[in-house]
Amino acid sequence: MGPAILITIGVLFLLGETRGGVFDFSNTYPVILIVIGAVSLAAALAPTDGHVSLKAVPPPTAPGPTPPQTPGSPAGFIPGQGR
Repeated sequence: MGPAILITIGVLFLLGETRGGVFDFSNTYPVILIVIGAVSLAAALAPTDGHVSLKAVPPPTAPGPTPPQTPGSPAGFIPGQGR
């Protein structure tokens, strides 16, 4: 929401400078409230499919010996990565 508000304020000041007194910031501040409402509404209506919930994160494992690696496969190798 922060970047949207900063862009809106910048556009309002730019319009105020280029158009003289027509787009004075004191007359157009409701635009900021509209942008805040639009961003909040978009966030509430956004689908959550594919998002990782903090509850789904597995708990950390206890430190211990690392499992042995099979010969020929480097550590961290995932099939399909290419070489």
